[in-house]
Amino acid sequence: MLEPQAIVNQRYQLERQLGQNAGRETWLAKDLQIENELVVVKLLAFGGNVQWEDLKLFEREANVLKELDHPRIPKYRDYFSIDDRSLWFGLVQEYIQGDSLREHIAKGHKFTESQVKKIAIAILEILIYLHELSPQVLHRDIKPSNLILSESEGDTPTIYLVDFGAVQDRASAEGKSFTVVGTYGYAPMEQYGGRAVAASDLYALGATLIYLLTGVSPAELPQDDNARIIFSDRTSVKPHFLQWIQKLVEPTVKKRYSSARIALQAIRESFQTPLPQTAPPAPLTPMKQSSPVESSRFSSSTRSYFPPENSNLQVSASSTCLKIIMPPRILTLIGSWIILGLVLAFAYPVFPLIWNYIAELVNVFWVYIISTLILILLVWLLVGVTLQQIPIKPATSLIS
Repeated sequence: MLEPQAIVNQRYQLERQLGQNAGRETWLAKDLQIENELVVVKLLAFGGNVQWEDLKLFEREANVLKELDHPRIPKYRDYFSIDDRSLWFGLVQEYIQGDSLREHIAKGHKFTESQVKKIAIAILEILIYLHELSPQVLHRDIKPSNLILSESEGDTPTIYLVDFGAVQDRASAEGKSFTVVGTYGYAPMEQYGGRAVAASDLYALGATLIYLLTGVSPAELPQDDNARIIFSDRTSVKPHFLQWIQKLVEPTVKKRYSSARIALQAIRESFQTPLPQTAPPAPLTPMKQSSPVESSRFSSSTRSYFPPENSNLQVSASSTCLKIIMPPRILTLIGSWIILGLVLAFAYPVFPLIWNYIAELVNVFWVYIISTLILILLVWLLVGVTLQQIPIKPATSLIS
């Protein structure tokens, strides 16, 4: 059993214990070779409850961290082994000062919708880096206790993704054997079958966001018949953000976003893309109410405006109204009557022939009926056109 102030690997002086599990201990330590340098030392005691698979995961974490270089992932520092009565393996990482998201919730902190969106974007940026590496790196254990919220730079939260103990790269995923890793409530079903993909980390992200919005672990929330987490009744976020999270935690892999980059694009398009800039409309100047004396004085003083080209419109305005006069279309009406008269004059000699031909085919009575109906229809059309073209008085529009 290790104690505070103990020095391991002749370099790291243990300060205080950060966590403990079966065969595993995590310590905050001081690097004696670098002045005022704090590090995190993860120790694994081989034997007992710790088996070869646990050691393989521990070594894989060290190997993966050694290759990573991202400002929001604690940097790898050292890896060592100690054979002192028991065999210990140690992994040393950069120390990130701050509290985990789980600790924030435990202290009673309530995250706003805006804060949760920013946290989601920050985590997605880390996942894009991991998922687009070659070989691809899957974290497989994203949850509030593995996300450290450090001091913010302005309004943007500084989120660090820690604990790569369940990490998997593509090379390690090859083969038939697998180790079940993840946290219940945050790991999707395919991960328990050893078929984790990039969308599996997105599911864990969505479950984490649900925890931040509701304060309840996803494992404790009810599910519908399709194994979807029911949480909409416990939060008041906007519908589009709610739907975005629901898509992250779809039980079926194909219904989730296929990549962190696509998920990030979707949330940015919904919440952060500014609307096209347009020139603001000119402000309306309120009209001062005139007294009767002023109205009579200004009403006699009107201003004339030039009408549009090729138009007979007459426009005038006073201090209280705008007057638009639309004159009748006399010339158009006269032209229509002349064209109709010419048509009748040229067709008149043909009318008797048509009449006799139709009379031979049908009864004369029906010929008179049809002719009368045609005549009434023509008269009705002509009268309608006339009334439209010659109103009783010119059309006037007054705009006060």
